[in-house]
Amino acid sequence: MKYDKFFALAKERGISEAEISIYNNYSLSFSLFHGEVDSYSSSNSSTFMARGLYNGKMGSIVSDVYNKDSAEQFVNAIIANASVIENDDPVFIFKGSVKYKKISTFNKELANISADLKLKKLFELEKKIKEIDSRVIEVETVGYEESSSSSLIMNSHGLKLSQKNNNFVYYGGAVAKEKEQVKTGFDIFFDNDFNKFDVDKLANSIVKEATSKLGGSQCDSSTYKAVLSPDVVKSLLSAYISSAIAEDVQKNSSLFVGKLNQKVASRRVTVEDKPLAKTLFARSFDDEGVATINMPVIKNGVLLNYFYNLTTAAKDNVQSNGHGAVSGGSKVYTSTWYLEMKPGKKSQDELFKEINNGVYITEVQGLHAGLNPRSGNFSLQSTGFLVENGKLSHGLDIITVSGNLVDLFNDISEVGSDSKEFISGMKCPSVIVKKLKVSGK
Repeated sequence: MKYDKFFALAKERGISEAEISIYNNYSLSFSLFHGEVDSYSSSNSSTFMARGLYNGKMGSIVSDVYNKDSAEQFVNAIIANASVIENDDPVFIFKGSVKYKKISTFNKELANISADLKLKKLFELEKKIKEIDSRVIEVETVGYEESSSSSLIMNSHGLKLSQKNNNFVYYGGAVAKEKEQVKTGFDIFFDNDFNKFDVDKLANSIVKEATSKLGGSQCDSSTYKAVLSPDVVKSLLSAYISSAIAEDVQKNSSLFVGKLNQKVASRRVTVEDKPLAKTLFARSFDDEGVATINMPVIKNGVLLNYFYNLTTAAKDNVQSNGHGAVSGGSKVYTSTWYLEMKPGKKSQDELFKEINNGVYITEVQGLHAGLNPRSGNFSLQSTGFLVENGKLSHGLDIITVSGNLVDLFNDISEVGSDSKEFISGMKCPSVIVKKLKVSGK
């Protein structure tokens, strides 16, 4: 009822179709430094985004308030905004999908746990990190972040959709020193079930991440068989799979132009987008109101689908597969929701045995500067370990890995069983790459 005035006025002023989306967000965060709380904040915010079709163009407005004057302001802004748009892209206010799956990603118990208990766990985490290994000379940071959000989409076609979610994150960073070498380690835990958080497990992971890098040195520059950690696979797959965004394909700025139903990776590679899976990232509809689906992107190395929103789908004369993302205006982008690379059956130790002698790459840095998305060529600073006789040997430091994403994903010969979930909405295992160029000494 609160928004009826907006829809009525929009229709009266010649806006043929209209939509309003309301986003409510709550956040809580605090961090420690040397046993003292050095930051603490909580906030509630709301965002109102209205869109409408006026003379075939999409106008929009974003505001942090909605009051008695907002209907008039929103309608005027939509008309003014639509009147200056010059491109002829097809635009839509969606009438609705036939069916939406019910999804619950909100844990009401999280909000009932006191901030004092959440803070107490953080003090425990800092203390544990200090105690585990004498080589840890500094707890660089520990912190807690919690967020909850709800969204509501309503439009003049009678569509009304809502969803709600929440989660929390504990994170920490440690500095370790051995002789003159200093290294840092960082890790996080995220969930929406507070009972799953294990202080000892996270502290040990953070310390291991820092101390395992000590003693590292450069290897000889050469081409190696390589095992890539889940973290590295996540970074490279995120860049590679973005080539399946339909808008980039339509602009001929994608590695996957003309590649639909063709081989783009090793037959060992299967990647799905799974917004309907039981995860923190589950969602039943996209930002345009289109029902989401679990969708194979690459199956046994063959590219099966592009990611579409309503506009890009219309250009290719297909239906949107629910990947529209609206951010701050009438422009609709495209987003993945929960990408999962199908795991194999071999443990990480079995992958090391399979390559026998090679490298294990645990981290890559500088993707924004070191990767060309159009050619797929990359050159990235990295860390990891030498693998000798099927086992991890000494650490590798100050090395660079280089190659091409298309070649790398076609060179995957084995996929591990050690899948890891990431807060970016991905789940990836380790993989073996037949050859990887490594620059060291």
